[in-house]
Amino acid sequence: MDEIVKIVNDIKAGNIKPIYFLMGEEPYYIDKLSDYIEDNILSEEEKGFNQTILYGRDVTIDDVIGTAKRYPMMAERQVVIVKEAQDLSRTIENIEKYAENPMESTVLVFCYKYKTLDKRKKALKNIVKTGLVYESKKLYENQVGQWITRVLQGKGYTIEAKANAMLVEFLGNDLSKINNELEKLQIISPKGSLISAKNIEENIGFSKDFNVFELQNAIGSKNQVKAYQIVQYFSDNPKDNPMVVTTSLIFSYFIKVLKYHGLKDRNPVNVAKVLGVSPFFIKDYDVALKNYPMKKVSSIVNTLRDIDVKSKGVGANALPTHDLLKEMLVKIFN
Repeated sequence: MDEIVKIVNDIKAGNIKPIYFLMGEEPYYIDKLSDYIEDNILSEEEKGFNQTILYGRDVTIDDVIGTAKRYPMMAERQVVIVKEAQDLSRTIENIEKYAENPMESTVLVFCYKYKTLDKRKKALKNIVKTGLVYESKKLYENQVGQWITRVLQGKGYTIEAKANAMLVEFLGNDLSKINNELEKLQIISPKGSLISAKNIEENIGFSKDFNVFELQNAIGSKNQVKAYQIVQYFSDNPKDNPMVVTTSLIFSYFIKVLKYHGLKDRNPVNVAKVLGVSPFFIKDYDVALKNYPMKKVSSIVNTLRDIDVKSKGVGANALPTHDLLKEMLVKIFN
């Protein structure tokens, strides 16, 4: 995030590069930087003739270079943004010669998502010399909670530890999805307010009592009655609770319990770091650790692999979701 702030501040100060190559696994910051450049480098009057948005699937790299070589009309610069530039991956390195001596009156932006260019290649080396290369890396799940706190603080909000942990648990490290949900919460919450777990439950479509988070806790604490109630709810509402998502999250949960069993250093801070979870949830993993010996956890992991295969229609003769969920619980609890 600090690197993003520096790039934006440089643009504000007039230190604008002729090429911005934005690449990496995390699309959120690529979109944010691209949007900022699109909205702020040219005035509204200049944009009509001098701002061009291209899409990688619709153009060739020669089209991009040709557009970049045009001169601006009645403006100091033109802006050319290539969205979904990863669709040009087979020929993107042909930017090498242009990048060696780019048009100073053009701001050429590549949004190269979900992958990176080889840093040993001349094309990228040239861009580093004459422009700017930014790699947007995926956050680990144990870093997302801090990111949520910083984003909300920057907009004048605070968030409860449980609410923060729930967002990470439900949405993982998909920053774009998390940001969309945070924006919903900001619309309904007065500036300066505390976002609570109740706000999350009521406004982000998570059933308070019947969600994967609660199923995980019910399984961990061996609360069989509640676990069966939740899977019944999932069976009745399959669109909101896809089987493949449920099994993958429970599988991930038991992999973490397995890792916990193997830890020698069980200091809560170290456990949270190794498991990739918020320290707020360590007490729940402590309960699961006591309820499920390592040998049992290994058996459960194998069971969940089988259930996952069956949920995808392999060797199960199209068993209903309810039967698969029930089978999963029977094998976990027995």
